[in-house]
Amino acid sequence: MKALPLVCAAVVALGGGTLATAQPWPSKSITLIVPFPAGGPTDTLTRILSEPMRRFLGQTVLVDNVTGAGGSIGVGRVVRAAPDGYTVSVGHWGTHVVNGAYYKLPYDLLKDLAPVGMFADNPQVVVSNNGVPAKTMKELVAWIKNKPDQLRFGAGSLGGSSHMAAIYLMNRIGAKTEYIAYRGGAPAMAALLSGEINLYLTQLASAVPQIRPGKIRGYMVTSKNRQAGNSRGR
Repeated sequence: MKALPLVCAAVVALGGGTLATAQPWPSKSITLIVPFPAGGPTDTLTRILSEPMRRFLGQTVLVDNVTGAGGSIGVGRVVRAAPDGYTVSVGHWGTHVVNGAYYKLPYDLLKDLAPVGMFADNPQVVVSNNGVPAKTMKELVAWIKNKPDQLRFGAGSLGGSSHMAAIYLMNRIGAKTEYIAYRGGAPAMAALLSGEINLYLTQLASAVPQIRPGKIRGYMVTSKNRQAGNSRGR
């Protein structure tokens, strides 16, 4: 399966094509806007990043979760912020690339934002709750084909990376299903653990803490190399 990785990157708003630099930067606190709920993979990685940023820059670094519309509400807030480098957008290919193709956005992803850097490349993993009888990927494919009425496939958001990867997987299998969308990876994982959905394709970083103690079952990662995660599936 071709990899559809999560790429977390930081971008800042532009004003008139240039970044405003009236005084030495940084001279005040910096806000990192995460366009997803707290507890998800993008939020977790951002909070890990914020502490070394604080030490290096000598300023408070705040993480602000602004959710909704596949991440476009949070990104839009950064676009409307003063172009001074103190409000930074953190997201991935869904929020800063794909949304521009799916939606008519009130901003231009290419013209209104400037890239700062990529700080994570996170492959995805196919996971299920333990109510699914399949123990291997081969068994999972057979179960999906034989019991499509029992499948409840979750997505972190419509049009997001987990949704697109799930569609790709189902197309490769030759099966169809409806997707239940949530407002981010953390709510979708909670739904998987509670049994509200029984299959999910999500970032490896957010799934491993649930796979290792056996709370969910992992089957396959979207990367060329095997990942260390003590998966319960194969």
